[in-house]
This record gives sequence, C-alpha cells and structure tokens, in this order.
Amino acid sequence: MKNTTEVTTFILKGLTDNTELQIILFFLFLVIYLFTLIGNVGLIILVIGDPQLHTPMYCFLSVLSSVDACYSSDITPNMLMGFMSKTKIISFHGCAVQMFLAVTFGTTECFLLAAMAYDRYVAIHSPLMYTVSMSPRVYVSLIIASYAGGILHAVVHTVATFSLSFCRSNEIRHIFCDIPPLLAISCSDTYINELLLFFFVSSIELITILVILVSYAFIFLTILKMNSAEGRRKVFSTCGAHLTAVSIFYGTILFMYVRPSSSYSLEHDVIVSSFYTIGIPMLNPIIYSLRNKDVKEAMRRVLRKKSY
Repeated sequence: MKNTTEVTTFILKGLTDNTELQIILFFLFLVIYLFTLIGNVGLIILVIGDPQLHTPMYCFLSVLSSVDACYSSDITPNMLMGFMSKTKIISFHGCAVQMFLAVTFGTTECFLLAAMAYDRYVAIHSPLMYTVSMSPRVYVSLIIASYAGGILHAVVHTVATFSLSFCRSNEIRHIFCDIPPLLAISCSDTYINELLLFFFVSSIELITILVILVSYAFIFLTILKMNSAEGRRKVFSTCGAHLTAVSIFYGTILFMYVRPSSSYSLEHDVIVSSFYTIGIPMLNPIIYSLRNKDVKEAMRRVLRKKSY
C-alpha cells in the first residue's frame, strides 16, 4: 500500500511566469482570438448568405471555419484567464473536457482537409459530373464522418489518459491539457498511452496525407492536359489556398506527435502548440480569403450592398 494523494486539480503553467510579459501576452492573444472569431464567423456568414457560394467546396470551407473557431475557443479563453490569474487552476474534469474537445476538433480538421482535397479532385478532373459525384448526400456524409472520426479519436485518448494516476505533480507545463504533458506528470506506466498516441496520430496523418497527395497528383495530371492558360491559373488559385493550409497544419501536427517520447521538449512544444491551436485558426480564413477569387468577389458584393 502506498500513501499517495490523487490529483483533483491541475495547474496550467502556460508560456511564462513573468508578470509583465503575461500582460503583454494577454493583449496579444486577445487580439489574435478576436481576429480568429471575426475571420471564421465572418467566412461562415459569407458562405451562408451568398447563393453563389452554395457549393460543396464552400460548404466544406464553412465547416472548417466552424471547427477552427471552436478549436480556438476551447483553448484561448482559458489561457487568457490564466494570464490574469495567479493560480491558473483547472479542475480534473475540466481538463478532461478540454482535452476531449481539442483532440476532436484537431482530428476533425485533418479529415476535413482530406475531404476538401478529394472535392477539388472531383471538381477539376470531372467537372461535368461534379454536381452528381459531390451531391449533398456525399459531402454531408463526408462532413459527418470527419466529426465522427474526431470524436472517436478523442474518446480513445481521453479515456486512456484520465484512467492513469496523477500523484507526483499537478503542474502541467503547457498552455492547455494536451496528451504529452499529462503523460509526463503521471505516476502510472504510460507505455500503452504512448503507443496509442503514436499509432492513432500516425495512422490518421498517413491516411489523410495519402488522400491529399493522391488527389493532387491527379489534379496536376489534369492541369498538364489543359490547353488554356486561364484554366490553369483558375485551378492554381482554388487549390493554392488549400495546399498552403494543409502544409502549415500537417507540418506542426507531425512535429508535435509523430516522434519518440524521448525527443519531447515541453518548452519547445508549448511554442509549437500555441501556433497550431491559436495561430492556424486565425490564418485559415485569411489564406482562403486572399487566395480565392470567389470569396473576394462575394465580399465585394456584400460591401456594395451595404454601401447602397
């Protein structure tokens, strides 16, 4: 029998303990969070309100924006309160809920990016059959499957992580309740958890990246067969934004999770996590707005209506 006390609350250490720096970071991340909400919610309203954007591509884009807004809202408000609080406490169950939501939205985004790549392949490779191949039944099923995959993945890791014992320390050296920093403070054997993390994340990344690469391989073959330079430019403009978002998102996810546990550095991981959980949700609407003619035209139509 061991005389140990189970942890009932956690302390999120965050980015820094420096009081002056915390105030600066509070206003910085507050501005980023407001831009994230305005950008993503604005993009959703634009897609819903403009009939010309009622296509599978922009339906996926509006769902991606909702995922980004929810992903950021799961982490940023709690982090902002931590900057202004001395205790930075989060309850055991609150930590579990935060992890569940973060894994759900992060995984759903992976599946959505793969579905969007397939959508672009169908639109470019078989434009005459696009409305049939990507009917509402098909793209709504892909969206539901993306959410279902995210929830299932989150259930596995949340149950596995919070079945462990936490009796050494309750200080999480991170900005939110992520899996690696929680495994680092557990007093249980975490070998199975590390295997689950590596297996599930690497499998999801491999499958979704493979779908994206195969889709774009066929897209580029189709581009090479095009005689029209204008057609090629249009294809590159619609696919460029998606490729940019994919590269940024998958690069950070692979760096964070698909590597041996011995190579984890919590200090570096906190910075990378801040980027992909707070920075990327802000960048996505900017990327898709600046690199997409249809979105820019829809914004001009809205501004013209308001000016009239």
